Amino acid sequence: MLIRTLTAGLAATLVAACAQMPPDKPAERAKAEPAVVPIPVVKEQPPVPPAETPAQTPPPAPAAAVAAPPPPPPNIWHRIRAGYRLPNLDGALVQRQEQWYSANPDYVARMVERSSHFLYHVVEEVERRKMPTEIALLPMIESAYNPQAYSRSHASGMWQFIPSTGKNYGLRQNFWYDGRRDVLAATGAALDYLEKLHDQFGDWNLALAAYNWGEGAVSRAVARNQARGLPTDYESLAMPLETRSYVPKLQAVKNIIANPGQHGIALADIPNQPYFATVTTRRHIDVELAAELAEMSLEDFRFLNPAHNKPVIKADGSETIVLPIEKVAVFQKNLETHNRPLVSWQAYTMKRSDQPGKIASKHGMTLAELKGANGIPGNKKIVAGQTLLVPLRGDADPHLPDLPAPKLATSRSKPKRAKCYQVSNSGAKKQVPCATAPTKKTSVAATPPAKQRPSSSSGVSVRALTGG
Repeated sequence: MLIRTLTAGLAATLVAACAQMPPDKPAERAKAEPAVVPIPVVKEQPPVPPAETPAQTPPPAPAAAVAAPPPPPPNIWHRIRAGYRLPNLDGALVQRQEQWYSANPDYVARMVERSSHFLYHVVEEVERRKMPTEIALLPMIESAYNPQAYSRSHASGMWQFIPSTGKNYGLRQNFWYDGRRDVLAATGAALDYLEKLHDQFGDWNLALAAYNWGEGAVSRAVARNQARGLPTDYESLAMPLETRSYVPKLQAVKNIIANPGQHGIALADIPNQPYFATVTTRRHIDVELAAELAEMSLEDFRFLNPAHNKPVIKADGSETIVLPIEKVAVFQKNLETHNRPLVSWQAYTMKRSDQPGKIASKHGMTLAELKGANGIPGNKKIVAGQTLLVPLRGDADPHLPDLPAPKLATSRSKPKRAKCYQVSNSGAKKQVPCATAPTKKTSVAATPPAKQRPSSSSGVSVRALTGG
């Protein structure tokens, strides 16, 4: 009874306390009857079986990382070897050329040293055109990679263009400049010509033979074999011995680059990076001064810039000067601060009444110095109508007119008739008649299409290079 009384009193106290608590909002201050909240009746539900835990799905494998391209080879030789695509030749002619190179390691060393200046540029151009990289080795058998090379047949430069073929492929030749010696221009022209020959003959060996012997000669040799029902591949054609040895010589160089140790050759490394850059000059400048501003020896400067064949670089707004990359900034800085005249020479054309000795004396030179400045041999006469460079007087503007290239000296002796040979892989040589020029009634299957630029039938140079 006492417990029931206490419980009732406690409940009354709690209800009174709750009634005195202020509402949360002013609008709720009025008393409201407490709501009766019904207690829902929860029916007992049958137990739900636990859901099966799904098997753990392995997380998706991370996407395969895109393989980074391999770094470029540090050595240009690795890059060249990786691009070999010409079919290999074998036989006595190749072995003979390999033996010659192996017996002349100093020649190979000089050739490689010269190529180190230009090989990167040539490989870049060859690969850009998707040509076999063996083509980048072709200047080794043409000129031993010497951009100053000149042959008795008037072929000039690293790629040995004769004047007519050079002109056909856009190489300017005038009194001041010879594009056949310009490494950039001549490389572009040579690769254009080789691509054209490959399109014409459909075979790299025949294209190379035509580069050496002339496309007309190779076309006639092909037509001659076709008429006789004979094969028309490189090794089946009758051709001069030099042309017959031309592709084997390239094969020998290719083999030595591929495995120099096997041939007793120590092949110097050539970095797989550019050696030179070009600067465009818009002002005439002495060659000697340009070398001085680049802080180079005159010999090294001329080696990189043999196309400028006079003491003055005559600028027409687009002439380029080739410099080692590390010399470009030096040249530009020194040129900007140079406050003296850039040219100390001008052109003078000899008159009939002129005497070379007096002209030299008038310009403060000896006759020997005048000849030396103009590249005239000591025993050769200076004649009327000949243009010479003489020292410029005072601060006058130099007289540097546009002049054509000098006429080539013609030989008085009759050229020897070419001898053609059939040479087997064993080296056995048999002289055979050369293919003669077709008559008007004869059609030659490999004649170049009319839209293509004409080229001299003598191609580039036809000569043997044995010196270094």
